[in-house]
Amino acid sequence: MSHSVTIQTRTVTTGSPSVINTTFCRSWSGILKLCQVILGVISVGLVGYVISHYPGAYLPVTETLFFMLIATTFMIASFVLVLSYLCSYTTESIISKTIFELLYHAFAFALLLAASVTLLTKVTKGRYHRSDSEQLEMGAAICGLINTVLYLISTLFALRTSRGL
Repeated sequence: MSHSVTIQTRTVTTGSPSVINTTFCRSWSGILKLCQVILGVISVGLVGYVISHYPGAYLPVTETLFFMLIATTFMIASFVLVLSYLCSYTTESIISKTIFELLYHAFAFALLLAASVTLLTKVTKGRYHRSDSEQLEMGAAICGLINTVLYLISTLFALRTSRGL
């Protein structure tokens, strides 16, 4: 004898979709990414200030523009990553398991290291006394070097996560 069976499924959502992912902010990965964005803003702000406030005595040269380009690129990309992680619980768990985060942090480390060292060598040139604009550029390059260390740590975290360790 055959019977008809009706199966009903019910979807239950807990919490509000507009909730901010605060667990990301408390993780080491989240703290690193927030610091990367903050240091990126400081670096870009310092170099932008130098370019805009010293037009007569200062012409932006290749090293400064290269640093500005690289610092701005990774500052914006890191901000978008942080924003997407804060807005969605699933984004963090999905992206962190892909190769994207590993490649992103590795490229950010390499390019920001090259840009920071290039700007630092341009500013120092073996002299002891520097102008105000050169001191600001040196501060930006030092922030960039600190940021490269953070990107290296994030690369190691991403390598560990992508391999499932």
